[in-house]
Amino acid sequence: MNNPQAPDTAGTTTQAAGDGRSARWDAHRAARRLELIKLARHTIHRLGPGASMEEIAAQANTSKSVFYRYFGDKEGLRQALGQYVITNFRTEVISAALKSSGEGDALHAMVLAYLQMAATSPNIYFFVTASPATDVLTDPAGAGGQVRDGALNDFFEDLATMMRERMHAYMGVGPGEQASPALELWPRASIGMVRAAGELWLRAPEGPGRPGIEELARSLTLWLTHGVASQATLERP
Repeated sequence: MNNPQAPDTAGTTTQAAGDGRSARWDAHRAARRLELIKLARHTIHRLGPGASMEEIAAQANTSKSVFYRYFGDKEGLRQALGQYVITNFRTEVISAALKSSGEGDALHAMVLAYLQMAATSPNIYFFVTASPATDVLTDPAGAGGQVRDGALNDFFEDLATMMRERMHAYMGVGPGEQASPALELWPRASIGMVRAAGELWLRAPEGPGRPGIEELARSLTLWLTHGVASQATLERP
């Protein structure tokens, strides 16, 4: 009688061991990459958005080549840090709007949350929002059709979508319909104004000429919803 041949499990075992080692290596690389992102964030927060790769590496107690290995170049590091920072930014700003019921209150909550997040670390804000190629507000697809700032563009796209929905509700525009062609530009144009005003405010020196964060958020909301004339009426003695 012939004995049944035992199955050959050597190949399967070797493959499983290789897959296990690969998974552990991938996990190690992901953890190290996140560690480097956090170290870079700490350094840029302290030294400013102009910190060099040499300075970032030195503060991380490693070599510049390690950062190049994980991120390619400083632009790659900027995008990786942007993905990490803007994800939190996006969550806070969108959540603030969702907690508000009225259109004006929601807009004010979004503007205030945006300013608060940016003010947490202006150096980090300016580093992750600096785009050397295109402005994702006016050219969402990026030069040549390539999105270079995915996280930032997604953030602005989410804001624009929410603001468009609120605008349509305020204007009585039905589902599937559009407001006037000019009004359809309002969401991204409004974000641009908030961003520009916020960045001017972040760069302004402390003093009587610098508005408080609540004053700026309230003013921006009024400008976006009623124009500067309404604020002039409210502030007129």
